[in-house]
Formats: sequence, C-alpha cells, structure tokens
Amino acid sequence: MTADDEKRPHGNVKVTRAQWLKAARDTLVSKGASDVKILTLSNQLGVSRSSFYWCFENRSDLLKALLAEWEIRNTKCIVEKCQIKTESIEQSVCLFFECFIDPQLFDQRLDFAVREWSRRDPSVRAKIDEADALRLRAVTDVFIAHGYAPSEADVRARILYFMQLGYHALDVKEHFETRMARLEQYLLGFTGKAPDPRLIARFRTWAFEIGASE
Repeated sequence: MTADDEKRPHGNVKVTRAQWLKAARDTLVSKGASDVKILTLSNQLGVSRSSFYWCFENRSDLLKALLAEWEIRNTKCIVEKCQIKTESIEQSVCLFFECFIDPQLFDQRLDFAVREWSRRDPSVRAKIDEADALRLRAVTDVFIAHGYAPSEADVRARILYFMQLGYHALDVKEHFETRMARLEQYLLGFTGKAPDPRLIARFRTWAFEIGASE
C-alpha cells in the first residue's frame, strides 16, 4: 500500500467528524498533544485508520480543528458574557463567573491542555496569546463601560482574569458552598463596590441549581 493509498478513504464511514474530534480532545486533555495520533484514535474508536481521511486531510488538519474548537468554545463564551449590558459592574462580573461555573460553557481542562501544548509549539503559543488578549480586552471593556478609567479598568481586568485562571490551574480544593460563601467579598475585592444582596442571592441560587461543584 502506498502513502496515497493510505490517505484515500475507503469502506464505510463508521464514525463522524465530531466523534474523531471528541476522541482527539479527550486525548489532548488526558495525555497531551503528542498522543493525539491517527492510529491511536482509530484504535480507540474501533475503526480503520484509513477512515480518518473521510473527515480530515491529515493529523495537522485535526490539530487545527481542535484549536478552532477551543477558540470558539472558551474565548467566545467569555466575550459574549462580557458584551451583555448590565446595571452594575458586580452583575457583569457575575456573568463572567458563569463561564467558569457552568460546565457547558468554558472548558477549563481543555484550556490548560492547550496551554501545556503551547509550551512546545510556537504556533499554538501565538493562539494562546491572541485568545488571552481578546478575553482581557472584553473584560477591560466591561470595567470601562461601568465608568472605570482605562488604566484602572486594565488592572482590574487582569486581576480578575488571571486570578480566575490561576484558581483552576492550582487545582484549589474547596467545597462549592465555601466558594459561594466568599462571593460577596470576591466581588468587593474585584470591583471596589459592595454588591447588592439580591444579586448575591440570585447568583448563588443559579449556581446551585445547575449543580456546580468543584
């Protein structure tokens, strides 16, 4: 069999592009980018290696799709939450927090898997830098929209964003109830404003209703 034969799709397609992506994503998160290999994934999915080429041109195409999925999911949710108009900065920060509480939004394990990948791949590092810049810009704009001077907004956005990512990077172990009990003081620290008790109550109710846990 030639290299061209290996790349030529044949037989019945047994898995979808989404299934290949999920398998690749799970491997990236659990083992790292170096283990995202066509043969490994095909064995995992129980299909022939050649069936991969129905969905992707090659391994590089798969890795690009993984990065695109990460960008859409993890950066888009933060930007969209930050663009929602609110009555107070405390409410906007709560919307930002939603990304990291709702498991259907920001994928924390995927984010840090991509960051680890970027340590060995300059092109992925560039993607990380671009994503961080976009996210920080969105958070900074929220503070500016609520009357903070640009320089102060920039610093507060950095404190909020890097604290949130670092919180999960350190794998902090605490009960979700304990974390929510600190919400009022967190908001005061991040914004310099005492939050409305009604906002605190609504956010806590929402957080527990979606079954968030650490």
